[in-house]
Amino acid sequence: MQIEKTTVNIGFNPLTDCAPVVMAAMLGFDEKHGIRIALSRETSWAGVRDKLMTGELDAAHALYGLVYGTQLGIGAQPRDMAVLMNLNRNGQAITLSRRLAEQGATDGASLAALMARNVDENSRQYVFAQTFPTGTHAMWLYYWLAAHGIHPMKDVRAITVPPSQMVYNLVEGHMDGFCAGDPWGHQAVLDGVGVTATTSQQIWPDHPEKVLGASLEFVRAHPNTCRALVAAVLEAGRWIDASDENRRATAEIIAAVPYINTGKAAILPRMLGRYDDGAGHAWRDEHPMCFHQDGQANYPWLSDGMWFMTQFRRWGLLKADPDYLAVAQSVTQLRLYREAAEMAGVAVPSEVLRSSTLVDGHVWDGTDPEAYAASFPVHMRN
Repeated sequence: MQIEKTTVNIGFNPLTDCAPVVMAAMLGFDEKHGIRIALSRETSWAGVRDKLMTGELDAAHALYGLVYGTQLGIGAQPRDMAVLMNLNRNGQAITLSRRLAEQGATDGASLAALMARNVDENSRQYVFAQTFPTGTHAMWLYYWLAAHGIHPMKDVRAITVPPSQMVYNLVEGHMDGFCAGDPWGHQAVLDGVGVTATTSQQIWPDHPEKVLGASLEFVRAHPNTCRALVAAVLEAGRWIDASDENRRATAEIIAAVPYINTGKAAILPRMLGRYDDGAGHAWRDEHPMCFHQDGQANYPWLSDGMWFMTQFRRWGLLKADPDYLAVAQSVTQLRLYREAAEMAGVAVPSEVLRSSTLVDGHVWDGTDPEAYAASFPVHMRN
């Protein structure tokens, strides 16, 4: 197999779930497959998108919804995009400020009750931050608020803040809460400035999270490079998930200045599935962040991509229903993934759709996305 480009520039944001791309480079899985991963620490998801478009980055640790939003031209010119693989499941959180917690709001129901008590002409508007307008964190935040009767476009103001700036902005009082990936939710708990109101896996158990994204132009010009890259990252994810010892070693590495630049104490507990919400509740999570799950976490299910499009439609980011399946088939590089998985010795499911039940009881299985997108009582459709 002739590798078209042996040095691959990979962007990432400082989050725990950048681990597979970092470890693929640190452990030499990239060299095993004939490439060298050159890592680039980014400061925002908009920056990741823009650098993928200009070719400054070849591929990136990216939000699922960022890839699909760019494909569909939401907030920018449309550009054909590619999902090469899923990097992880679970492991994000919605954090409420300590100020709200002191007023009794520590979960969705108590937040809704607090907001209902404070409705009058002089009441301030509640502000919640997500990390990118079409990203996973925006969709988890909107879904969770709506599931508790809070309209995310009318009852609150949603702002966009880079993940590593969430805790600072919470401390400064610029917002009442945020949804972001760890370690920033746990960092808010450690610093005593926030409480974990819910984890993303409580919204959707084993939900898709970050992907390895690229422009379709890059993939078509460098298919063998992309196969090698996917195989290397698959091996890294499998290694991380193999033991708690490996997760500890991973946390030690990614905590360093070139990667997340935070204390290991902010990263490791939730990597091990140990949660503390900062409001007196600690637990061992049944659906912690995972990077492999015998390949189940890495397989780019078509229904996963379709789900994000249904939420874009629900919240008015799309003014009409797209051809959900056709778009997902175009973006998701299933054939390339299967070939890379074979190189890495990773099993591949035979199906392309999967079924899940979310926090509000809605079942998503990808079979009727138009009906699903129209089925929610809280929405912003035309």
